[in-house]
Amino acid sequence: MKIKVKEVTTKKELREFVHFPNELYKDNPYYVPQIESMDRDTLTPSKNHAFEVCEGKYWLAYDEQDKIVGRVAGIVNHRYNEKVGEKTCRFGWIDFIDNRDVSEALMNTVEAYALEKGMEKVCGPLGFLEFDAAGILVDGFDRLPTAYGKYNDPYYEYHLWSMGYRKDVDFVEYLINVPDVFPERYARAAKIVAEKYQLHEAPISNRKDIDPYLNGVFRCLNSAYSKLHGFTELSPGQCEDLGKQFLSNINVDYLSIILDGNNQVVAFGVALPSLSKALQKAKGRMFPFGWYHMLKALKKNDTIDLLLIAIDEHYQNKGVNAMIFNKIAKGIVKNGIKYIESTRELEDNSQVQNLWHYFEHDLVKRARTYIKPLKEQKHENKSAE
Repeated sequence: MKIKVKEVTTKKELREFVHFPNELYKDNPYYVPQIESMDRDTLTPSKNHAFEVCEGKYWLAYDEQDKIVGRVAGIVNHRYNEKVGEKTCRFGWIDFIDNRDVSEALMNTVEAYALEKGMEKVCGPLGFLEFDAAGILVDGFDRLPTAYGKYNDPYYEYHLWSMGYRKDVDFVEYLINVPDVFPERYARAAKIVAEKYQLHEAPISNRKDIDPYLNGVFRCLNSAYSKLHGFTELSPGQCEDLGKQFLSNINVDYLSIILDGNNQVVAFGVALPSLSKALQKAKGRMFPFGWYHMLKALKKNDTIDLLLIAIDEHYQNKGVNAMIFNKIAKGIVKNGIKYIESTRELEDNSQVQNLWHYFEHDLVKRARTYIKPLKEQKHENKSAE
């Protein structure tokens, strides 16, 4: 197949870039569309503070009939590269039909871009920041993704492997069955930890009560995640973007902010009602009715997605996660939640995974990022401009 790869340079092409997977998987019962307007904002430099430290390009692949058959982004996160002393180009937002000519044309384009930028390897799928969807689904194709994951068909892994990409890291997701009665050990552990380290729960009864703690939450996040794979310190602008993304959906029943004796944030955890089925009904659009499905899901749900647990590095491995989970557990009981689904976490993140030790739980999904070293070579891209 003769493939043309074209850089996205217009608003129309960006709309097509964002819409492509929603078209590719429109008949798949396990695919969860993202809200296209939000995706466009993420990819627009003037609307995403990640571009303070990142640069990138996006491409669409067309077949001989000028039909879109694939997409990919190439991203350089300069701050992360400086932090770890590497020269890595990320690839992300990758989707394509099951055709090797298409996937090779797309990845050859990314690799050429990486070499042009002086990079020495390509890694992904990754976004601009840690909080963008990462990884290709390699297990759990018969499960509905969380709203913060991403679905793809099984052939993606084969295509990348055949082009020389090998495993970098795995992310896992767990489904936890909520028991009728929570084990008393969590409440006891929370009380012991609180007394030992003079910690207490921030008094939050509505969203406005969160505001005084937001700066502390993001300081804690930067501290807790500083050594995690792929993470770079969030700037004030990036914190603002992240706050806008999540705050409007926050249910304070599923929020825990832990303070020390000086009322400084040392840990927090947040979960949200599952939006996966609502996003399927919205079909990628907030209007005219997408907002209604989202609002309904936020108010009435039997499943929550655990988004973040962050503990300041000075309080890690001291049992503070028991305090966080004990608070969120009260909201779970109050609202009749039956299932907790963890969003993608690194497979060796034992601190979070130990929370489920006394619950019935299953590892239900696995996603993988890949890496490939580059050599100075001329790519024979199969595109024909």
